[in-house]
Parts: sequence; C-alpha cells; structure tokens
Amino acid sequence: MTGTANIKDLLVRNIRTSGIYIAFVVIVALFAILTDGRLLSPGNITNLVLQYSYILILAIGMVMVIIAGHIDLSVGSVVAFTGAVSAVVVIKNDMPWWAGVIAALITGVAIGAWQGFWVAFVGIPAFITTLAGMLLFRGLTHLTLGSISLSPFPQSYQNIAMGFQNGILGGNGYDVFTLVVFALAVVGYAFSAWRTRASRIAYEQSVEAFPLFIAKIVAVAAVVMWFAWQLANARGLPNVLIILAVLVIVYSLVTQRTVFGRHVYAVGGNLAAAMLSGVKVKWVNFGVMLNMGVLASVAGIVYSSRSNGAQPGAGNMFELDAIAACFIGGAAVTGGVGRVTGAIVGGLIMAVMSNGMQILSIGQPVQWVVKGLVLLLAVAFDVFNKRRAGAR
Repeated sequence: MTGTANIKDLLVRNIRTSGIYIAFVVIVALFAILTDGRLLSPGNITNLVLQYSYILILAIGMVMVIIAGHIDLSVGSVVAFTGAVSAVVVIKNDMPWWAGVIAALITGVAIGAWQGFWVAFVGIPAFITTLAGMLLFRGLTHLTLGSISLSPFPQSYQNIAMGFQNGILGGNGYDVFTLVVFALAVVGYAFSAWRTRASRIAYEQSVEAFPLFIAKIVAVAAVVMWFAWQLANARGLPNVLIILAVLVIVYSLVTQRTVFGRHVYAVGGNLAAAMLSGVKVKWVNFGVMLNMGVLASVAGIVYSSRSNGAQPGAGNMFELDAIAACFIGGAAVTGGVGRVTGAIVGGLIMAVMSNGMQILSIGQPVQWVVKGLVLLLAVAFDVFNKRRAGAR
C-alpha cells in the first residue's frame, strides 16, 4: 500500500544522503557569514567553478572506483602526464588545440587500460597498481617535459577551461543565455523527480507527502536559479561547467540505469555473490580503471587549459582531494555504496572550505588540518552507521 513520509522519516531513512546536503548548506552559510558575503559574490562563485572543476571531474571517476571496492592513487600523476602530452603536441609541435585534446584522451585510455590489466587480469590490488602508477606517470611527466614547464597554450586551448558562453541571447548587465540554460535544467529536474515519484507510487512504494515534494522542487529551483543569477552577473556560463554538467548527467545515468553500473555496485557490495550471479568481475574491474584513466585525462586537459601550460609538478595531491570528496559525499570505505551526485557535493564542500579559508587568509597548514579532520569525521560517520545497522 502506498504511503507518505514526512521530513523526519526521510532524514532517518536516507541519513547519509540527507546529511551531506545539510552539511553543505551549513558550511556555505558559515563561510558566507565569516567572509561577509564575499564567498557568494558573483565573481567568487565563478572562480569556485573554474578553480575546482578538475577535482570534481576526478571525483566522478573515483567514486566508481571506490564503489567497486578499489582506490586509485595515480590520478594526480595522470593529470600531469596527460597535460604534458597535450602541451607537447600543441605548444612544441604547433598543432591545433583539438589535436592536443585527442592525444591526451588517447593517453588516458592507454593508462586506464594498462592499470586495468594489472588489477583485473593479473590480480594485483588497485592500491599497489596505482601506487606504482603514481611514480611511473610522474616520472614520465618529467621525461616528457624535460623537467621544465611548457607554456603558453593558444587562446583556443585556454578557452576549454577559461572560456564562457556569454551574450548569445543578450541581456542588460546579465547574461540571458545562462539563465535560460539553468531554467531548462530546473524543468528537467522537476520532470525527472515527478516521473520517479509516479513510478514509486505505481509500485506501491513509500513516497514523501505531496506538499513536501513540491517544497523540495521549489527549494532546488530557488538555489539553482540563484546560482545561475550569480554566474549571469559575472562572466556568463563557463565552458568547464558545461563539461562538468554533461559528465554528471552521463555518469549518473551509467551508475543508476545501466547493467554495467549495477554490476559495479554488485562487485563492490559482495564480490562472492556477484561472481555466483554471473557478473564478469574482471571486465567490470577493468572497466572502472579504464574509465578512471579517461576522466583523469579530461581533468588533465582542463587543468592544463586553466594553468595555461604543463608543469612537472602538476596534479600534486589531486588524488587525495578526489578520494576525500567521495568519502565525504557518502561513499563507503568497504565499497558498494556511493553516488556521483554525492561525490560532487563532497567535492563542493572541500572547494567551499578551501576557498573560504583562502578568503580569510588562513594558511595552508591549517587548511590541511581542517580537511583531514573533515575526512576523518566523514569516514567515522560511515563506520558508526554500519555498526548501528548491524546491531539492529
């Protein structure tokens, strides 16, 4: 029989999912107050998107790796290496910007296949394989660049991460096109939420009360359109945000609506049961490592575009930020649990904390301490929930 759930029921039933969004709102509000509103200024909102986009791209791939029960320590080095490959093609050999993008993507595919082979078919744990990869690809970066930085990229390449879609539909002091794009996104979200609710009712599953459902849609729409207004009053719609949005939509569908996505959860949740169910575990593991290599190359393209060059030390500690984003966003340490949207929110929490502390002129050592404590608390929360569930 169909039932409805109030706010308390929803929070208790989906404590990890609900908790991360509540924490995000609280952290944004806290730093907005501490920075006298500078955190939420149009210019700073745009800078947040540009500055942390590559970490969010890495988090999308990393959450799939973690769901499958693995970890990837090499993504920072892969970001540096693919960026170096792109720089050699575009800057050193004076080829078009798209040739550098293709070269970097091919490199990412090769790296993902290389590491996937060792993890899936040889049986070396991903932790060891990617630890070796961290050293291997960092060394290849130095060899490719001759241990020196290579810059600058042409403007066409820089526009990948630093370009904006602005003025297409005009606007008096603000960009109408940005507002239209986000309005369409809100409509799409509302339609998807409506279909999901209708489907659950059809299968006699519990859903939230209709007023609460409408309130949720209105709240999301208000936040999204406020964000759109901030961007529209700055420089318009960033190209990198379009890239990120496409990746979030695609990978949300892959993880939630495809056979491969369900198999990834099965492998991470219960490996023995997955094998007995006929899941091709080796190919699933190969697939998640291959995918991580591809997304690391996309992050490498975006990072090299934003920094306008390739550096031997690029991507340092990016893997830790990506891993932290996933765990803060609700991924389980033991695998089998996690969502792309959760990883994105976890990455945004890290971004807001870093940006807020920078505005407040808090030193890097203190920022590391705060990030470490937040990560520890997120994992402790996961362990606590598992123990409480097991005691029932």
